[in-house]
Amino acid sequence: MSSCDLLIRNGAIATMTAGGEPYGTIPDGVVVIRGDVIVWVGRAEDAPSDLIADPIEVLDLDGGWVTPGLIDAHTHLVFGGDRAGEFERRLSGATYEEIARSGGGILSTVSATRAADDETLLALASRRLGGLMAHGLTTVEIKSGYGLDLETELRMLRVARALEAEHDVSISTTLLGLHALPPEYAHDRVGYVDLVCNEMIPEVARLGLADAADAFCEGIGFTPAECTRMFRTATDHGLALRLHADQLSDSKGAELAADHGARSADHLEYTSNAGAEAMARSGTAAVLLPGAFYFLSETRRPPIDTFRAAEVPMVVASDLNPGSSPLGSPLLAMNFACVLFRLTPEEALAGMTRCAAPVLGYADRGVIEVGTRADLACWDIGHPAELSYWIGSNPCIAVVHGGRVRR
Repeated sequence: MSSCDLLIRNGAIATMTAGGEPYGTIPDGVVVIRGDVIVWVGRAEDAPSDLIADPIEVLDLDGGWVTPGLIDAHTHLVFGGDRAGEFERRLSGATYEEIARSGGGILSTVSATRAADDETLLALASRRLGGLMAHGLTTVEIKSGYGLDLETELRMLRVARALEAEHDVSISTTLLGLHALPPEYAHDRVGYVDLVCNEMIPEVARLGLADAADAFCEGIGFTPAECTRMFRTATDHGLALRLHADQLSDSKGAELAADHGARSADHLEYTSNAGAEAMARSGTAAVLLPGAFYFLSETRRPPIDTFRAAEVPMVVASDLNPGSSPLGSPLLAMNFACVLFRLTPEEALAGMTRCAAPVLGYADRGVIEVGTRADLACWDIGHPAELSYWIGSNPCIAVVHGGRVRR
């Protein structure tokens, strides 16, 4: 009988456990896996001989590193079309808000998504997901929000679920019904919020298509009162809560998310110190989206120092979407977080591993320790800071998802 299913050796381990060595480093380490679970991790010289004597498979790091698999906790990767034309408009001087108010922005993607059939949406999303996975991704969140009617929102969530059957990756889905006001409800805000709360959320929950519900709390999105109604309905139907908050103005979204026990508030460029402190008290994580900050040429950074001082978990995500963050690399998101938001490379990696997992409701991943799920990424690097340092390269040499090697 084999000693284990998979043995990872001949390299260093960034366990990403908190409170010890930087990155939770174990030099010259060994990871032992049975099934989809890590059963031993530590220095090679201390590895029990009965666990490593006869593995079914060996993954040799050749002096590289292994980290937890990357977790992208905020994406919108199921959509039709693109918005390259709007990119040109912004470079000619139009603002994101001006484009949105003139019928572009989210609504242009809504039109393209409604027009696309399921096979097209699946093929496009599969290509985008493959790019993320090539850069060490093992878990991803996917939002709806480009349908804005019951039929298309359900289709988007079904496509997102179908991606998990086609790809060796874990997927968490989120209903983003309150993303924008669709054209058919342009003069009936109450009617659209009724649709989301009375039809979308109950049907999505009945079908088990989403793990969480989200809303865009902003001047060009939805008011705190409208988001509060959605929060209460989602909670009644057993969905976890997320919120796009304070991206373009201080709409008190961070406080709203905290007051309702949301798992996260996301964006947060205009969040006040009071909002950050409310998040600290509630345990609401800050999901930082530097790709949107970069792509929209924003200048006001989220209150990173306040989050850090208050020990608010800081998550880093790609926000992959067609309008404000067409970013297909988690490694580039980490680089942006360091350069633009002044996170340390260790904070950026924690933001895509240890801090990201709880936002999606996962307690079994994000660190490398005994008993956790064997979701790992292997890298041809000399130090984990390189994951945030190199721009445009991909040092990923192998990925382990649920104990299976994906090269």
